[in-house]
Amino acid sequence: MKIALLAYEGAQMSAVLGLGDILTVANRYAEEVGMGRVEYAVLQPGDLDGETEFDAVVLPPNLTGGRGDTDQSIHRWIADRHGDGAILCSACAGAFWLGHAGALDGRPVTTHWALEAEFRAAFPRADLHPEHLLIDDHDIVTTGGVMAWVDLGLFLVRRWLGPDVVSRTCRHMLIDPQGREQRNYRSFRPRMDHGDDPIRALQHWMEENAAFDLTLSALATGTGMTERTLQRRFAQATGLPVSRYVQELRIEKARGYLERTAMPVSDICWAVGYTDASAFSRLFRSICGVSASEYRRRFAVT
Repeated sequence: MKIALLAYEGAQMSAVLGLGDILTVANRYAEEVGMGRVEYAVLQPGDLDGETEFDAVVLPPNLTGGRGDTDQSIHRWIADRHGDGAILCSACAGAFWLGHAGALDGRPVTTHWALEAEFRAAFPRADLHPEHLLIDDHDIVTTGGVMAWVDLGLFLVRRWLGPDVVSRTCRHMLIDPQGREQRNYRSFRPRMDHGDDPIRALQHWMEENAAFDLTLSALATGTGMTERTLQRRFAQATGLPVSRYVQELRIEKARGYLERTAMPVSDICWAVGYTDASAFSRLFRSICGVSASEYRRRFAVT
């Protein structure tokens, strides 16, 4: 098997070289158990031609603000390799290059959670799931997060060299092989640059008063708007209905308490505006992917 690691302009070279290191270590253990090798080549944009066949093409994260929309020669090369049967893979913003190559229409994909709005605007026909860390759609494999190239590397090792080699590689490189989800790490970043001053003022007030009554009716009364008007303007400005915004805001506040304090979870529930601890626990898990106690164990600042 042969993998192309595409070091386009602005690519995160630690990811390119790190993927090479993972494959090198995996090949060492594969040879010990009598398996084949996974070869790889680091390609610069000037190295692209149609003569070399690859089983997979990897687009790593990028460290610049560009998203590859002008790299038309790279787009054509990616599309050609896909047409030849190569698996297309990306990590983080590398998915933008796959999108511009026309490979993601109707396909389930992921990218970094902070790029969700930008990605949806660029590729509305892609089936984006930013809560997932890795999505395997057979000939399209995408991962989110800047460091998700590690997960992608282990996926490729498992695919071609098997679970035993993955286990040995993880132990050698001190990598946790357990599955993760992006929602374990994502933060709530509400839009504030929408230009609706009354809605922005309300958002600031909600940030400071998360434990107060934040129902639509209460907020409408406080702003002097009708419920229908507030719901329409709030959703138009922030991209979220009021109820969902309140849930995200309160869970983000709860994350902060779990990270920075030793408050019992039941007290945190009250502190962020919930009176039903079981309902709070279910909501926390649905948004974060883990329980509140597990979140504290993993992310508390000691």
